[in-house]
Amino acid sequence: MSFINPPADGALPAAYGTRTGVLLVNLGTPDSTGFCDVRRYLKEFLSDRRVIELCPFLWQTLLQAIILNTRPQKSGANYRRIWNEALNESPLRTYTRAQAEKLRAAVGEGGPVIDWAMRYGKPSVKERMLALQEAGCDRILLLPLYPQYSAPTTATVNDAAFRALLKMRRQPVLRIVPPFPDHPRYIAGLAQSVRDALAALPEPPQRIVVSFHGLPLRYVRKGDPYVAECERTIAALRAALGYDAETMPLTFQSRFGREPWLEPYTDEFVTALPAQGITRIAVITPGFLADCIETLDEIGNELREEFEHAGGQEMTVIPCLNDSPAAIALLQEIVETELSGWR
Repeated sequence: MSFINPPADGALPAAYGTRTGVLLVNLGTPDSTGFCDVRRYLKEFLSDRRVIELCPFLWQTLLQAIILNTRPQKSGANYRRIWNEALNESPLRTYTRAQAEKLRAAVGEGGPVIDWAMRYGKPSVKERMLALQEAGCDRILLLPLYPQYSAPTTATVNDAAFRALLKMRRQPVLRIVPPFPDHPRYIAGLAQSVRDALAALPEPPQRIVVSFHGLPLRYVRKGDPYVAECERTIAALRAALGYDAETMPLTFQSRFGREPWLEPYTDEFVTALPAQGITRIAVITPGFLADCIETLDEIGNELREEFEHAGGQEMTVIPCLNDSPAAIALLQEIVETELSGWR
């Protein structure tokens, strides 16, 4: 679904050069849970040199010979557990589209043209940047939907936009939204989501575990600022809620391979808690603005099973902001701030 209907003949509209576009970009998703669609998605994702910083020859040999022949089946099964059957799509696509639609309604008829894309999969960044240009936008605000900056996330969205510009004879002016790890509206939204989740529980959890997506330690040693960005988020969230590092610990999920990743690992940390007498926990994932396979399945299904198997009694997963009023207010304020110099 798109908000833009370019001319059938591909010609630029008469009003070209008078409009501003905003492109929300999230990570991506396969088109279906089938083997071929998941394989196609994983191939694009895992072939990104910013995501996998290994020798291309060795990595591609492993990727093509083993990973892409075995991983799609397992990943497809994981996607099926959280798939939006009503719309036949992943929740990440559902929420990203909804964020764009609600943001469009919030900015109103006189506001910028709002569209959305996926870094991997469809709709692509290139496709939607071209569509914005065809809709008359000579200025595009790129909004990577990652609160914390990291090269394998934010930077690769920028790469895709720059590659799209390479193919354009008449390039629009491009502005990129900076990361927003401790934006007041983001922290306020997260804090309220915690309060709402805890208010619905018969007993408060003994720990609120904050889980961010992991990153190879090697990337951080090379200068990736991701850890510092995550620390800004959790410091602001602890301050907003009155928690300390013991009651609201920081962990990292989604590691793979044999090399060291950022620690503590979420799964190991959480499964060790019951032995310490901590059997009621809540988990929040503020590295994601929208729920996806990492939050709904890896945390909501796999981690819950591991926690209960270790003796845990109750694990509450606090949803991401998704398309809530808090999320739309955050996006609207970010857009209005970043576009102020163009008005």
